[in-house]
Amino acid sequence: MDETAPRLGADLPAPAPAPARAPAPPGSQGRGARIALFPEASFGSALNCVGIAQALRARGAEPVFICHDGFNGVFADYGFTEYALDTGGTPADRDGYWATFIARHQPHFRLSPLDQIETYVAPAWDAIIDTAEAAERPLEQLLDRLRPDAVVLDNVVMFPAIARSGIPWVRVVSCADTELPDADVPPYMSGLGHGERHLWSAFAARYTEALAPLHRRYNRFRESCGLAPLAAGQFLEASPALNLLLSPTSVRHRRHQPLDPERFCYLDGCVRAESPFVCPPFPRHADRPLVFVSFGSLGAVDVDLITRMLAVFARLPCRFLVNVGAYLDRYDQVPDNVAINGWFPQPSVVAEADLFIHHGGNNSFCEALYFGVPSLVMPFCWDGHDNAVRAEETGTGARLPRYDWREEDLAAAIGRLVADEALKARLTVAARHMQAADGTGVAAERILQAARTRATAGGQRFAGT
Repeated sequence: MDETAPRLGADLPAPAPAPARAPAPPGSQGRGARIALFPEASFGSALNCVGIAQALRARGAEPVFICHDGFNGVFADYGFTEYALDTGGTPADRDGYWATFIARHQPHFRLSPLDQIETYVAPAWDAIIDTAEAAERPLEQLLDRLRPDAVVLDNVVMFPAIARSGIPWVRVVSCADTELPDADVPPYMSGLGHGERHLWSAFAARYTEALAPLHRRYNRFRESCGLAPLAAGQFLEASPALNLLLSPTSVRHRRHQPLDPERFCYLDGCVRAESPFVCPPFPRHADRPLVFVSFGSLGAVDVDLITRMLAVFARLPCRFLVNVGAYLDRYDQVPDNVAINGWFPQPSVVAEADLFIHHGGNNSFCEALYFGVPSLVMPFCWDGHDNAVRAEETGTGARLPRYDWREEDLAAAIGRLVADEALKARLTVAARHMQAADGTGVAAERILQAARTRATAGGQRFAGT
């Protein structure tokens, strides 16, 4: 177990113009504050922001969503107003673009994190920069029309229109905390642990070199918009107002240079309220442990992998719920101790599970910790590699190679994790700490504070300031 990690279980510390704002009753602390949330085009970021928006709404604020193509309706389903970002149909914003992108890069997910730099990471950054460039003018126009009191950006790249708007903006780091570099934190996306420190510099150097042409392109774009260039390998600066990190105490990296608590706030997870889940009946093993399997909306494209896993599940004394995304019709033979679906209310399912098998997406990892559920992480890209090694280092779960495993390896990992009562007891202690921390509530309070700071400096913009 990583000696730098806290000991688990120890004492843990183009719509119509925006409408005019109605006066608010006294005592409604966020009443009238319009907060624009702008997550990246991924369900992890989108649903993380839903949790924050729910807490803002509970405090009387008016959270609205700026959404990329393909996400229309996602936020409306939770009762929030959406404003579509019309980028003229650029490829990286088209509905289904990222699913196709992931499918095209599937062979590269068999490579090490080091070898993914040129084959997957660089092309992904290229597409992300395309999105930022295409969004600049329409985002500028939309912000001018909305006139929000604060903008919440959950992304990995800066959109200059936000920085130039004069509106307080909040950065949300919904990826692993490796996204913020530090001398004592492993390189972002490296999948390297603290016991492999001798490999950190080589990974960081290769990453910086491979991304250098893209970084120069992005810096030219920033400078054309009046923003200063960023340091090598960086595509998003810290917000001068507020930066929110999901990383729970139990898996958080200790930093050589601690983050300023006035500007950086750890949330200990940020879990949305979701509809209740009623587990379906199973013909077999009805009283045995429940295992939830989800590789995210993009990871579900790997039908061959999931089919291979189902064959192992069929002979294990457990019940399995498996998220297969948009590929439900690709599964014609499903074991009777397995239920598949294209979507599950994930937090509600994880709360009932005995084990969560996932790709290491930070939302999934945080939700497992929030409900005291061990993780079996099978990563394929991005910060999933970092969370896989972190689960192992901190004793909050285990990692398994996504492809290079034998049937007995997967079966043994599942059996060990569902039977480990000491692990469950430690996770329960950490989960109580996370739930008491109220990450969504803290996020909402700090965002409203940032908005009030602007109101104080520039004249009252909403009631309660």
